[in-house]
Amino acid sequence: MTSMSRPRKSTPARRAPGPPKGKAPKPLAEELARDAVAHEKTTPGDRVEMTFKVRLRRPVAEALTAWAVREETYLAALVAEILESAVANRKA
Repeated sequence: MTSMSRPRKSTPARRAPGPPKGKAPKPLAEELARDAVAHEKTTPGDRVEMTFKVRLRRPVAEALTAWAVREETYLAALVAEILESAVANRKA
């Protein structure tokens, strides 16, 4: 004789408590930037070293290089100064 077992009742799966359904809020641009810069090499004076390539039209590259020569500075230092000035002007 075979014994018959009762069929199990299906119970709904329990969900772990968590945030309500819906889209998660997007991180702020400043938060994303902070995380990205956190991985860059730090240098003295609360600065980071960032390396990237820039593609410029030849006349623009020549004008920037001439500007750096007139200022008796390196092109990279001039570009850094221009970028810092642009950020400072945008905040104002």
